[in-house]
This record gives sequence, structure tokens and C-alpha cells, in this order.
Amino acid sequence: MKTGQIRQSLSGFYDVYADGQLYRTRARGNFRKRGITPLVGDQVEFDAPTQQEGYILKVLPRKTELVRPPVANVDLAIVVTATTTQEFSTNLLDRQLVALEVAGIQPVIYMAKTDLLSDEEFAARQQLANDYEQIGYQVIIERAAFDAHALAAVKAALAGHVAVVMGQTGAGKSTLLNHLQPGLDLATGEISQALNRGKHTTRKVSLIEIADGLVADTPGFSSYEVFDIAANELTHFFPEFVRLSVDCKYRGCVHINEPKCAVKAALAAGTVRQSRYDDYLQFYETIKNKKVIYNKKK
Repeated sequence: MKTGQIRQSLSGFYDVYADGQLYRTRARGNFRKRGITPLVGDQVEFDAPTQQEGYILKVLPRKTELVRPPVANVDLAIVVTATTTQEFSTNLLDRQLVALEVAGIQPVIYMAKTDLLSDEEFAARQQLANDYEQIGYQVIIERAAFDAHALAAVKAALAGHVAVVMGQTGAGKSTLLNHLQPGLDLATGEISQALNRGKHTTRKVSLIEIADGLVADTPGFSSYEVFDIAANELTHFFPEFVRLSVDCKYRGCVHINEPKCAVKAALAAGTVRQSRYDDYLQFYETIKNKKVIYNKKK
């Protein structure tokens, strides 16, 4: 019996990486009865007499689990953020950051399309980047698109991690991946051809080795559309609020109507970004007003 990591899933087959080799495996029949679906990124115990025929015997406990893309044990997300006035939104960025905080995944913000900005617009984005760095987030921003320093910073961040790349459509996720790993398009084409499944297979999910890390080849992570948390928990996922809340008068302060609130004091003093607080209020209201869906399928 061996232990390895699922690097690719395709039409019921799982390619497991162990000892520097890939083994083509299937999941044991009783997995389905027990409601277990192995995911790319899972650490598994498997038995494989040859590299072409093996069975997954056990899925080891997951640290994290995403629905889109369906990948387990992701611990890093590159949040590709388009900086142009038409596309940029602090609301979307904060939504993504909160979702990642909830999922227990470390975000790295990559500011894209900076070459399309005027000097004045770039200065404003640079200030924004500084503000987010003050909160504690890593932000990668350079004046030129896909600057060597920016790519080096992304590669350094990826090393040793299982990562996903996320961002709104057209933000430049695929372009970033192709800059990180030139010839990537060719490589993914070759993989699907080699498996004789052709390009029409949409059920394929892979982890690609990039810069000493592993990156899901399917951009995704859409669960930032809905927050599955209680409204009073939201404050735990804004790191700057967490730090300030120790000075709030009331324990469990949600920083809205309570007196002697340290977050509101910091907002008035200009040390908390107005846009962050506005987004917090909007998310709080959204969560509070969300209708409970009964019989929700897991």
C-alpha cells in the first residue's frame, strides 16, 4: 500500500502521484455507498500493482475543500484583480477575501491590468495596495503588466502550496498562468490528447506543477457569492476588526450600533478604510436577510 496525492481526475479515473511517479487508479466501489468522492489534492492510501491499474483504498482527512474547482487541501489563492476603473471593485475584492478567510485559505492579491491605468489611477491603486498590506494581506502590484518582479513574487508565494487562481472573468487569470509557465496551453492540450479523451471532457481537473507549488488548472472558487456564516460571525473574517475589537466596550460587538466601539473610532480616525467598513455593513445585511433554505442538499 502506498500514500500519495491525487493530481488529476478524469471520467472516474484518478492519477495519484507518489514516489515521483503517477499511478492511474479508480475509487473502490464502497466509496459511493459511503458518500465519499475523492478530490484532486486529496492525500490517499492506494494499492497499485502497476502504474495503469490501482485502487484508492482510503481518503485521508482534508484541511480544506472547495466546490469550484473541486479541489481539496488548497491553502493559497492568487486573487487576480483587474485594476481598471470599469472593472475594479473593492466590494468584489472584499467578498473574495472574506470567502477565503472563511475557507481557511491564505489570499495573495495580484493587481492586473496596471499598464492600462493613467499615472494618477495607478497612484490610487498603489495607495489601496498599501492599505491592504497594512491589514496584513500580501499585494503584488507593478506598473508594467506581468513585470518580472511581479511574476517572481507570485512564484515565491506559490512555492510549497496547493493553490487556486481566482478573479472575475477577463481579469487575466489564464494570462497570468501562461506567463508563470510559458507553454502551459500546449501542456494541457497534450495531457487531454494523451488520455484519448479529447478536449470535450469538461470533468477534468488537474494540479499543475508551477514554481515549486501546485496550481489547479481550472480557475474558480465561486462560493464568495453566498456566505455560509451567521451575521455576528462576519467580524471574525476582517483581520483589522479582529485586532481592534479587543478594545471595544462590549464583547461580541458587531461594530454597527454599539457605543464605545474601537472599529468605529478607527474608522472616524481614518485608520480603517471606509470602503472596507461599507462592504462589511453590506455583507452583514445580506447575511442577516438571507432566507433559510430548508432541505438544502449537501
